[in-house]
Amino acid sequence: MKENDKNELLRKLANRVKMLRQQKGITQEDALNDTGIHFGRIEQGKRDISFTTLHKICIYFEISLEDFFTNDFK
Repeated sequence: MKENDKNELLRKLANRVKMLRQQKGITQEDALNDTGIHFGRIEQGKRDISFTTLHKICIYFEISLEDFFTNDFK
């Protein structure tokens, strides 16, 4: 995968996580306290996350993995 493509995917991931968090009215600190996941690092678009972390995020926001990718990854 080209570096530019990877950066674009990370940016999409970052935007999706941030959008979900903001829609729920949750701060990054609250999300960190609730999950142990550092949302700030993810939302900067510089950190590639594992599948298990993505799964935990989906559980936290009560959405499926399919729903996570539906809107912003087409």
